[in-house]
Amino acid sequence: MESRLKWLIGLLLISGFSTYSYASKSTRMRLSTEQKMEDLLARRNLLANGLGSTPPMGWNSWNHFACNIDEKTIKETADSLVSTGLSKLGYIYVNIDDCWGESSRDDKGNLVPKKSTFPSGIKALADYVHSKGLKLGIYSDAGYYTCSKKQPGSLGHEQQDAKTFASWGIDYLKYDNCNNDFSKPTKRYPVMTQALMNAGRPIFFSLCEWGDLHPALWGYNVGNSWRTTNDISDNWDSMVSRADQNEVYADLARPGGWNDPDMLEVGNGGMTKDEYIVHFSIWAISKAPLLIGCDVRNTTKEVMEIIANKEVIAVNQDKLGVQAKKVRMEGDLEVWAGPLSNYRVAIVLLNRGALRTSMIAHWDDIGLPQNTAVTARDLWEHKTLKTKFVGNLTATVDSHACKIMVTRADENELYADLARPDGWNDPDMLEVGNGRMTKDNYIVHFSIQAISKVLLYRTYACLIRAPFSSIVM
Repeated sequence: MESRLKWLIGLLLISGFSTYSYASKSTRMRLSTEQKMEDLLARRNLLANGLGSTPPMGWNSWNHFACNIDEKTIKETADSLVSTGLSKLGYIYVNIDDCWGESSRDDKGNLVPKKSTFPSGIKALADYVHSKGLKLGIYSDAGYYTCSKKQPGSLGHEQQDAKTFASWGIDYLKYDNCNNDFSKPTKRYPVMTQALMNAGRPIFFSLCEWGDLHPALWGYNVGNSWRTTNDISDNWDSMVSRADQNEVYADLARPGGWNDPDMLEVGNGGMTKDEYIVHFSIWAISKAPLLIGCDVRNTTKEVMEIIANKEVIAVNQDKLGVQAKKVRMEGDLEVWAGPLSNYRVAIVLLNRGALRTSMIAHWDDIGLPQNTAVTARDLWEHKTLKTKFVGNLTATVDSHACKIMVTRADENELYADLARPDGWNDPDMLEVGNGRMTKDNYIVHFSIQAISKVLLYRTYACLIRAPFSSIVM
C-alpha cells in the first residue's frame, strides 16, 4: 500500500505536483523536483525571455571546427540541418563559437565580425539562417578576451554587446569564462543577464562557466542553461565523467533552466557506435542541451541514426522536464531512471564494464509498486517488447553500451489501492458489443473491468445497442 501511494504521489507530477520518490539506499538515489508542474512551466528566470521550456537543440561549431569557421560553413550547416530533416526534429539553433570576430573593437567600441571569414557580417548571416526557419547563436566571454584570445570578451561592454547581438538578430548566446578579472562569476554573469533583458530581443543565455562555482546552484536566476562540467573530449572516459558530474545536479534542472554537460561529440570519430549511443542516451535522459558537434554536411548514415532518433529525442524534450538520476550502481553497471509525462518512466541500463552482462532494473529503484505490470519499449530497437514486466526489467547489455527503455503502466491499475466501497476508479464505459473487437478481446475487456471493481452497470449502455447473446461471458 505504501509503495503504491508513493508511486501515485509521483504520478501527480503530471497533473500539477512535482514530487517523485525513489527508494533511498546506499547505492540508490532519490528522484525529486521541488515545484508544482504548473509553476515549473510558468516560472521564468530573471531574463523573462520565455525560452528553454525544453532543452535547446541545434548545432555548435567548436567540437569539430574549433577556430576554423567562416560564413560559408555556417550557411552550409544551416542548409544541411534542413535538408537532412534534423531541423524538423528540433535542431533549430545554429551556434557560432569562438573566433568569429576581429582582434579589436571598432572606434565606437563595438565588436566587429572578422572580415576575412565573415565578410557579409553577422546580421546578413542571421537573416540567411532565419530564412531557413532556424535560429542563430553566437559566442562571447565574461572576460577581457575570449578563450582563444583572438577576439575581445564582453567584460565591461555587456550592455553594448547585448544590444549589438540583438541588432544582428542573434537568438542564443554562449557566454564563456576565460581571461576575466578574477571576480566571481556570480558577479560577472548577472551583468550580461541584465544587459540581455534590456536588449529588446529574447536571447537564450547559455552560461559556459564550466561548473567552476557550481552554477547549477545559482544559474536559474541568471540564464537558461549552465555548464556543470569542464570541456568534453571525444573519448569514452571524458564523456562518462561529464555525465557523472552533471548527474550530481539533477534536482536543479527544470523547464526554463537546464544542466549542461557540454556539447555532443557524436560523429567526430573518437568513440565506437555503441559509445556514441550511450553518449546520446545519457544526454537525452539527463535533459541536457542536444547540440550536435560534428560536421553535419558530411555525416554518415550511422551517425544520423543516432542523432535523428525521434524516440530518444522525445525523452529529452518531454514536457515534464525532470532530469534522470542514477538509481542503482553496482560496480560498472548502472541504472538511470527518470519520470516522463503520461505515467511513463525512462530507464537507461548502462554497462561501463569490459564484458557483456545481463542487467536488471528493479521496480523499487524506479518507484513502481512491486506488483505493477508495465509494457516496455526499446528506443534503439524501435520495438515494444512482447512480454509485460512485473517487479523488474532485465536486458543483456554489451560492453560500453546501453539500453534505453520507456515503460508504461496501466493508469487504472496504479490507482487500485484508492478504490473502496464508497468510491470507485473508473477507466470509462464498457465497449463490449460495439463490434470493434473480437469475442476474446471483449472477454479480456470485461474480465479486467470486473476484477478492477469498475462500474459494471454501465454495461447497459451497450445492451441497448447490441443483443445480449453477443456479450454473454
